[in-house]
Amino acid sequence: MDKRYCFGVDVGGTTVKIGLFQTDGTIADKWEIKTDTANHGSAVLPDIARSLAEKLKEHGIEKEMVEGIGIGVPAPVNAEGIVKNTANLGWGYKEVKREMEELMNLPTEVGNDANVAALGEMWLGAGKGQQDLVMVTLGTGVGGGVIVNGRPIVGSGGAGGEIGHLCVNYEEKDTCGCGKTGCLEQYASATGIARLARIRLVKNDDPSALRRCEMEKITAKTVFDALKEGDKVAEEIVEEFGSYLGHAMANLAAVTDPTVIVIGGGVSKAGEIILGYIEKYYQEKAFFANRQTKFILAELGNDAGICGSAKLVIDKVKR
Repeated sequence: MDKRYCFGVDVGGTTVKIGLFQTDGTIADKWEIKTDTANHGSAVLPDIARSLAEKLKEHGIEKEMVEGIGIGVPAPVNAEGIVKNTANLGWGYKEVKREMEELMNLPTEVGNDANVAALGEMWLGAGKGQQDLVMVTLGTGVGGGVIVNGRPIVGSGGAGGEIGHLCVNYEEKDTCGCGKTGCLEQYASATGIARLARIRLVKNDDPSALRRCEMEKITAKTVFDALKEGDKVAEEIVEEFGSYLGHAMANLAAVTDPTVIVIGGGVSKAGEIILGYIEKYYQEKAFFANRQTKFILAELGNDAGICGSAKLVIDKVKR
């Protein structure tokens, strides 16, 4: 039987990551191109199309051997592959699916980047073999994807799985980047953890390794490094981080009942040490039927998006 292929594309504000996959999950090639956000991002899709065409020629693959293109974008995407706005690509209303199909004459599936990253981890990463999982990406913000019965929850407007904007503190006065207050992102992202650290250090003069840094230079990594040194103040900060994230995941689990919760993003580079803090508070609030849910670290890193985008295509073909 002839090999069949598909493309997985992960569009970011700085670079576009692309993978050429065999439909059995084997990565035949992967590469990056620059994201050109000038002129409202008008060149982004044509640049991708040009790169895909060049790669097909390089590998000697005919279009007839390609099942389609999967694309993950950093914005809500509806079922028709339409984006209404993006924060960092310059796009307003954009019919991504239609435009890419016209450019490449290949079937195209489009999803939110966090949702497809979750799909990637389910397919080839930490959640392999599972059909019900939640992925939380802890980076500059908090992203997430919810997979139920092997498929991402997308929602009517494409905003399903926006875990970072669950309200976890009704007393918060500071505003999240979304314009609301008390969002999980304000406490569990890399910037949120650094914010918790600054608030804690101002509270009193307890000795801490964190005081070696100027306040504005404290990062999530600084906090976790201090924790690993046995620093008590850092431990308090991580306990607070764990309480917000663990309790939020317990609430989410009561709705989606995942087998596993996958923790990814830059903060996850702190390693296994963070899982205990999250799971402790998860168990504190979890509904009894959800207490078997396991917490694991993501495995695919920057490849999660391209893998999940490719899986969008493969799942469409199977249906």
